[in-house]
Amino acid sequence: MLNIFARASVSRVTDPIGAWLLARGLTPNAVTVVGTAGAVASALWFIPRGQLFLGCALVTFFVLLDLIDGAMARAQGPTKFGAVLDATCDRIADGALFAALTWYAFDTGARWTAVAGFICLVASQVISYVKARAEASGLSADGGLAERAERFIVALVGAGVQGLGVPHLMDIALWLLAVMTVATVIQRILAVAKSAREAA
Repeated sequence: MLNIFARASVSRVTDPIGAWLLARGLTPNAVTVVGTAGAVASALWFIPRGQLFLGCALVTFFVLLDLIDGAMARAQGPTKFGAVLDATCDRIADGALFAALTWYAFDTGARWTAVAGFICLVASQVISYVKARAEASGLSADGGLAERAERFIVALVGAGVQGLGVPHLMDIALWLLAVMTVATVIQRILAVAKSAREAA
């Protein structure tokens, strides 16, 4: 949803930054790998230790590099390898964030919140897989209630603000997101079914 409404506005900010980085010899693939490594390390080091705000702030910073590498790829010209690398790194960063939140919930005795985190972890991977598998079959499965941007915003805001002292906000955010991600899986499967009917 946010991809549709915010893409043009975000591009006006990120495109000049991407062009500036390209002019200095950086490549989109390098930015992708650095952003993913930073997001994974921040999530798995700080969040399970209970440093929710710091961890979420750092993950947010590194995830925003994903916008920059996209701008760089558009300026340079996208490659097939770059697209696969970017999608793979996205899945790794997604998994690390929800694994870290689930780990923290288990450690603090919030077992039901951990269940929500696990649902988010699995469903977020399935959302991306359905789209990739559909496109490989010549079908479409775009859109949905909780695409990557929405998932990160809800999870990072919920956990980060709880880290500032607001109780139970992460619990609420993860259960809300669990419902949204499962709904998105269903939406995408229905979209594939519709695309298959139209292609028949």
